[in-house]
Amino acid sequence: MSLLPRTAEEFSSAEYWERFFKKRGEKAFEWYGDYNKLCGMLHKYIKPRDKVLVVGCGNSELSEQLYDVGYRHLTNIDISETVVNHMNQKNAKQRPDLTFQTVDATQTPYEDGSYQAVLDKGTLDAMASQEGALAGRMLAEVGRVLGIGGRYVCVTLAQESVIKLAVEHFIQVGWAVRLHCLGDPESQEDSSFALPVFVLVCTKFRQPMPMPILEMCQGEDGIPVRLPMVADLLSVVRERQAYAMLRQRLRTGTDATSTPSLTLCHAPTGRPRYTLTVQDCPPGAKVPRANHFAIFIVPQGRETDWLYGLAEGRGQLAASANFRRLVVVAMHREQEYTDMQAVQSELSPMVMELAPPGMPANQKVPFLSVGGELGWREVVSHGTSDLSGQYSVEDVRGEDGQLYRRLVFLGNDGLVQSESRLTNPAAAAASSQKNKKSRRKAKPSAPLPMTTPSQTPGGALEVDKGYLCCAHHRVMVAGLAMLGVGTDHNKDVPVSVLLVGLGGGGLPQFLRDFVPGARVEVVELDPAVLEVAQGWFGFTPDDRLTVTLGDGLEHINNIEREGGHQYDVIMFDVDSKDPSLGMSCPPPAFVETAFLERVGNLLTSRGVFMLNLVCRDSALKKSVLGRVRGVFPRVLSRGIEGEVNEVLLCSRGTRETGVPPSLLKAGKTLQVALGMNSSRTATCIPQIDITELLEDLNVA
Repeated sequence: MSLLPRTAEEFSSAEYWERFFKKRGEKAFEWYGDYNKLCGMLHKYIKPRDKVLVVGCGNSELSEQLYDVGYRHLTNIDISETVVNHMNQKNAKQRPDLTFQTVDATQTPYEDGSYQAVLDKGTLDAMASQEGALAGRMLAEVGRVLGIGGRYVCVTLAQESVIKLAVEHFIQVGWAVRLHCLGDPESQEDSSFALPVFVLVCTKFRQPMPMPILEMCQGEDGIPVRLPMVADLLSVVRERQAYAMLRQRLRTGTDATSTPSLTLCHAPTGRPRYTLTVQDCPPGAKVPRANHFAIFIVPQGRETDWLYGLAEGRGQLAASANFRRLVVVAMHREQEYTDMQAVQSELSPMVMELAPPGMPANQKVPFLSVGGELGWREVVSHGTSDLSGQYSVEDVRGEDGQLYRRLVFLGNDGLVQSESRLTNPAAAAASSQKNKKSRRKAKPSAPLPMTTPSQTPGGALEVDKGYLCCAHHRVMVAGLAMLGVGTDHNKDVPVSVLLVGLGGGGLPQFLRDFVPGARVEVVELDPAVLEVAQGWFGFTPDDRLTVTLGDGLEHINNIEREGGHQYDVIMFDVDSKDPSLGMSCPPPAFVETAFLERVGNLLTSRGVFMLNLVCRDSALKKSVLGRVRGVFPRVLSRGIEGEVNEVLLCSRGTRETGVPPSLLKAGKTLQVALGMNSSRTATCIPQIDITELLEDLNVA
């Protein structure tokens, strides 16, 4: 709108407001909403009998409307003589007691403590230039003219510099401060105003409060939430404003290239409860006319799955759902959710504000989920690593109905660092006996119902050491076929393994338990990870499975320098702590040419180097592959479906144009060897298909 000032300083200029009201004429200008929008808040904090000073009244009809409902002690002041004359003429006959005066709000002629309320609708915002000196003088004058128990009621957009100035001023003089967030302003003339309106209420006490009273309320009647510091209040204000801006953007159009997200917090505690991600359909998509909008509830514990946790997966989910807009909702850990109906009721008022433009007012919005269930998650342990930050160990139910245990680093977008499948040996034995009896009676057995651990009879859950959840771990095990493990030529020949990166310990434990003659040495940087692996993932070191705490880079440099150490297999399964890199696994130093040369020097003549490579930057990935091929002429690779991971199997052998048939034959021998070794050394059987894993290998 052309009448709005171009700079913040113009808001506080008397000349500007003279020009403004002369150009505008008699038409009322309602900053941040009219009486109908604000009456609830005004009646809550200002009584009809109160003597009220209205600062910066302009030509707003608010005072007239307050007068008409019984507020007869209103003094209106403004710096513009033009608007004061106009308002006096307008109200002389109809409202003879309603006075308008040309007064500077920073230096008024009124006596100390002569008012019970000061009402400010936009004036503080207009006065607060970058230095804030003018606004500071007005706030001091407000404090002077208000009596004990009086209130400063300020309607504001809560720009950070403005609200910080006002709140800090009144906290310092010992007043109680409360801020209400009312929502979006309603302006028929300028719908581009997307910021929410706030009402600041500051109450004067006879004696300054010994401890600051700083409160935040959502809406007119929201429960006040006490905040410890001004910075906390400013943070909440920013969140409300960001949400309003997002909502405005979503209301005005759709954009399949942008997937904005926001977090909804539990009001009493302030802890995150839901994360909402908006996914719009691409232009030209054939969407049924009635499919405007839908909400998808991600099952608890599965928010990091590819389908829900990554943009590509959510895009596929949205394409399958086939709505103009899909909001994907993830539930947070350590929050309680009763059932789908309760979640739907809780979310409905908020998510409906994210509907796409043009959706009919009476449109029904479906809530979608997997099988109509919320999923299940139980946090069994949590702690803090000095290296990786906060972590959580949690049991979840997977898509297949099985129970899994996960180690999740909370500071890295909920990264699932490790995962193991859980079993209940006692329940499995009972089921086996029941099935035997059923077969004797020649009756078909019914499927076991899905249960949670608290419902499972016969003892605690255990990690299934024969099952590797991570597909790249299974590929690494299959890569042992390159050594000829299990063949007559290598019968009873020990296999020495150096693994950098422990995780939950599933891979090294599998190698120790099922690979004939395996001796595994693990290097892990983080002591907390070792503690979690031993305490929650069944990792059990012994003389054939050892762990060295330290930096993998330094460890390899040291043993290569010392000499006398060689390994049949060296595996890198270590993540980078720097999220800004285009490669999350391994850290860049692990794939520098000089370091790869040291790795090659530590391999036996038949040795294999295995690398879990996770790289989204195509140029960087090409560079890494070039360096690896420069050291290891023979490089086979296998990508992981639905993941960025690619496993490289590298050796000093002759470069080949394809995967040799002899490798597939060696894989079958390895499969047999794993099964035979499990019958002697382990309590469970390996669940892995070596042949299938090797069939998808390619020459890198």
